Amino acid sequence: MAYKHYIDLNKCKGCGLCVDVCPKNVLEISTDVNEKGYFPAFQARPENCVFCSTCCIMCPDVAISITETKDDTNIV
Repeated sequence: MAYKHYIDLNKCKGCGLCVDVCPKNVLEISTDVNEKGYFPAFQARPENCVFCSTCCIMCPDVAISITETKDDTNIV
C-alpha cells in the first residue's frame, strides 16, 4: 500500500505539537509565513515518514492528513 502525507499550510498555526510527537523526526516548523501569519509545519525529512498518523491525531486544527493512494510508491 502507498500513502500520501499532506499538510494544509494555510490551516496550520505552527503550534509544533506534530513536530513534538513525530517518532521519526520528520516534521519541522517552517521559516516561511502562511497567509494567516503563522509559521506552519512541513515535512523536512519526508523519506523518513512511516505514515504512523500520530501527527494527524495530535493536530488540533486537523491540518494534517494521510491518505491511501492507488500507486505503489509512497508520495510525500
